[in-house]
Amino acid sequence: MNGAHLHLVVNHLPIIIPIIAFILMLGGFAMKSEILKRAAYGLFVLGAISAILAFATGEEAEEVVEHIAGVDESLIKAHEEKAETLAVLIYILGGISLIGMWASWKRASFSKLVSIIAIVFSLVVFVFAQQTGTSGGEIRHTEIRGDAPSNATFLNRGESEEDDD
Repeated sequence: MNGAHLHLVVNHLPIIIPIIAFILMLGGFAMKSEILKRAAYGLFVLGAISAILAFATGEEAEEVVEHIAGVDESLIKAHEEKAETLAVLIYILGGISLIGMWASWKRASFSKLVSIIAIVFSLVVFVFAQQTGTSGGEIRHTEIRGDAPSNATFLNRGESEEDDD
């Protein structure tokens, strides 16, 4: 397993784990369950830890893919910048979650406020996670780039859908 492969294995975790935690946190609110909220906080922290792993494997992944034909260095740079922003945001979410977990256990008066902040901040993280994931995918998946040819492009080359018969 090379650095690019390892990065591909772990880089989806900081995107998926906060989504699951968000759903769990909403369930905690709906059911008025501190246990579910604490589990959500734990998952937000796990998401931050997984971001450390994804970020740590990014440089080695770059070393592998930058020498592949057709890989645009500017796409790698754009992804790296988005990943840096996401990492900071998800670390902050992990910190908020540690405070929330402590507040929940201590039944602090501000416990509900911290869980609301975690929910709202996780929505911010989702936006940056989506952008980071998409920019990473664009490095090797030309079909998701904005400049990818559409079906209309292929049809305009003189081919038609009926030619497949």
